[in-house]
Amino acid sequence: MAEDVAIFVSKRFQRVVFAFLCLMAAQLVLASCEPEPAAMGSARAVAGVALDGGR
Repeated sequence: MAEDVAIFVSKRFQRVVFAFLCLMAAQLVLASCEPEPAAMGSARAVAGVALDGGR
């Protein structure tokens, strides 16, 4: 009886651990990707619009 409960909990725990490891792997893959370089002028233009209040 106690063995059955332990195996059931273990199976549920395995699914949680597997999901957690998948999320960690996805985070590592996404963190290793470099963003596309943007021109400095476009970054300044976007920041300028936000800081000027749309004028």
